[in-house]
Amino acid sequence: MSADRLTEARVDALLRAAADVRCVVVGDLMLDRYVTGTVDRISPEAPVPVVRVEAETSAVGGAANVAHNVVALGGACAVVGVVGKDEGGLLLRRELEALGVSTRGLVDTDQRPTTVKTRVLARHHQVVRFDHEVDSDVGSDIAAKLAAAVTVLAKDADVLVLEDYNKGVLVPEVVGAVLRAGRERGLPIVVDPKRHRFFDFVGATVFKPNAKELADALGEKLRPEDAGWMEAVRARLGCQHLMLTLGEHGMALKSANEHALVPAVARSVYDVSGAGDTVTAVLALLLGAGASALEAAVLANHAAALEVAKAGVATVSRDEILSHFRAHRTSA
Repeated sequence: MSADRLTEARVDALLRAAADVRCVVVGDLMLDRYVTGTVDRISPEAPVPVVRVEAETSAVGGAANVAHNVVALGGACAVVGVVGKDEGGLLLRRELEALGVSTRGLVDTDQRPTTVKTRVLARHHQVVRFDHEVDSDVGSDIAAKLAAAVTVLAKDADVLVLEDYNKGVLVPEVVGAVLRAGRERGLPIVVDPKRHRFFDFVGATVFKPNAKELADALGEKLRPEDAGWMEAVRARLGCQHLMLTLGEHGMALKSANEHALVPAVARSVYDVSGAGDTVTAVLALLLGAGASALEAAVLANHAAALEVAKAGVATVSRDEILSHFRAHRTSA
């Protein structure tokens, strides 16, 4: 199937089927905190702005944001990850449960804090960010609990996601548990990698790096338009489908018998934060619903266009994706 042969009826059917998909997201969970206020003077103590705090809010981030995107699209989702026995962990758990995400796979620990990113904003501009985190690999005891949670939750799943932010959760034992569960149960596995352990996901269904991540890992210039080069990279990564995201240039997909360039469809870009998480969630749900890799890529591309047109980290709905697809087809 070529990208331009995807019909509105097929899109509608896939998005409806996605509502029955059960997803397990495994990876680095984060809590995003936002402190917002106004600035009207510089501190007399140091040349820094004084922010008069007006509001404090929180949202799920990292792998938790992928889960948020899954449930926003109507799918069911459980997360597997680590939270500290601290205020951030309690708040992250509460936020996930409020969204309807299962927290059965959370492992509580006093060995490390919950990863919390606190952003101070004034007049919509970020003044500073504070990171509370430990990004070393989790210990063997935590890894064993995470792997056990994967094994249990995969029994009721239709698709598995590995979401890596290099915060220490995706150690070999955990990655191995996901790959093994996917292989034994015939489940698609979507991997969103970072630089560390980039080549340790052999057996994934879809491997989805962005341009910088792949260029850094390979140490060479990317040639997404070159089918032979893409196939060599796909073979080296050991995945069924290599899906390279190219920002404003769209995506490049390479499968064993297919090479496709999917152009970007964004008409306005307000904020790119969280776009990768949205793409990962859409890919996972659609693959779980029976879409081909190219169909999933095309619709993930539309979802990304919607996400980057919104302020901050945002989600998109099935109706938004269908409407965006319809509008783009009409204007094409």
